[in-house]
Amino acid sequence: MFAVDEPQKALKLAGTRVLSLTGTVRASILVHMARGAVVVVGGTSGIGLGIATAYASRGRDVVITGRNADRCDEAARGIAGPGAVSWRTFDLAEPQTIGAALESLGEIAHLVLAAIERDQNTVADYDVARAVRLVTLKLVGYTEVVHALAPRLSSEASILLFGGQALRRPYPGSTTITTVNGGIEGLVRTLAVQLAPVRVNAIHPGIVGDTPEWADKPESVLEAVRARTPLGRLVTTEEIVGASVFLLENGGVNGVNLEVDGGWMLQ
Repeated sequence: MFAVDEPQKALKLAGTRVLSLTGTVRASILVHMARGAVVVVGGTSGIGLGIATAYASRGRDVVITGRNADRCDEAARGIAGPGAVSWRTFDLAEPQTIGAALESLGEIAHLVLAAIERDQNTVADYDVARAVRLVTLKLVGYTEVVHALAPRLSSEASILLFGGQALRRPYPGSTTITTVNGGIEGLVRTLAVQLAPVRVNAIHPGIVGDTPEWADKPESVLEAVRARTPLGRLVTTEEIVGASVFLLENGGVNGVNLEVDGGWMLQ
């Protein structure tokens, strides 16, 4: 516990600055650290890698997962910080392999399910194999990870699932993506009830401009998105990571589907 007894004192808590405390304000801030490691499924690139890096930099032990051992090893070696970083490999679309891949893990403080795949699939030109893979990965695979690790979640642990704003704003080819992101909303609710007191939340990013998926898009495409975003810009990986840490760490937040899109859905 940190007691804030000095006016104008600036604190840094979980990567967020708390500034401008006046002389009439006295605050008591509880920095709560759940026991165990931080597991990031899909932690080899993009937002998942950003979350893993943020926790390792704070001295937390981190486990990242991916489908390819070489890629996992490379990503783990690139994560700087005092926290220990290890990795496991499995394919979420092959859920029967998940339990064995994770059986050696110990106590877990936070579980992040950030792995995603892109699937351009329309009703007019429907690819059943691609659709089945994505549904299995995002809904069955996510749930099987939780099932495999549930006995190792501390009572103060938290889980974060990743959806996306294709749920609210479908686009040509988003048939399966829009559907599974709707499933994430329901999965958050049922897991929060079944796993209580473990907290379960989801984050639904909009278009994250500096991710590999969007950074190389034509400027005309990106400008059209900026034009309809009240911020006048795209959200960043750093902002999604910050929102993720908030959902994982704030003990009063449970069963929430948080949209982080810079107001993109407002117009």
